Amino acid sequence: MENIIEIKNLNKWYGDFHVLKDINLNVKEGEIIVICGPSGSGKSTVTRCINYLEQFQEGELIVDGIKLEDDVKKIKAIREDVAMVFQHFELFPHLSILDNLILSPIHVHSIPKKEAVETAMKYLEKVNIADQADKYPNQLSGGQKQRVAIARALCANPKIMLFDEPTSALDPEMISEVLDVMISLSKEKKTMICVTHEMGFAKKVADRVIFMAEGQILEENTPDEFFNNPQSDRLKQFLEQILDH
Repeated sequence: MENIIEIKNLNKWYGDFHVLKDINLNVKEGEIIVICGPSGSGKSTVTRCINYLEQFQEGELIVDGIKLEDDVKKIKAIREDVAMVFQHFELFPHLSILDNLILSPIHVHSIPKKEAVETAMKYLEKVNIADQADKYPNQLSGGQKQRVAIARALCANPKIMLFDEPTSALDPEMISEVLDVMISLSKEKKTMICVTHEMGFAKKVADRVIFMAEGQILEENTPDEFFNNPQSDRLKQFLEQILDH
């Protein structure tokens, strides 16, 4: 399988703060990557660079054969292939659930409304929330909102899905319903990069788990090796803290 994402010597600063330090990562088509690490380690910034929500100052990032640079056409082409699910849902509160899903297909991708509605209902069905299509976001639970956000991402038929801590804003009992949807997606062999602290999810579906700290990738391995045979003291310390809770 070919690499669908290639990150080479990626560096990013916020002012004087060096947030990403020489990040190198290749992701194969259909691969599922989980990125974990302490807060402030640069995990979310890596994912946001992949669809150019964040600009980087040094290095190279190639997504589906397109070299990412400050070029509107290239950024648009990459965003058509890459969908992102955020921590806080990012739904429009004044639009119904169905209207949230059809907005981009109709206005960005010029898809006829009838087709956009059919696609939206198909994915709402997929995430077990089709019966909520006419409601508004504030009428839904956090777990339901996040499932809507996943359905909205799927409506774009992306090649790559990025998840930025999709369960961290949820109550514990709602986490499993979102993870269940993500687990079902993993079986379709869609390329997924997930920033998460849900280690059970990482063990179950990841092809590789990556550990970041202080802006660097310190370790990456298969789930089995990652959890059972950590190489660095920093990862051992992190796993002890996170698996004890």
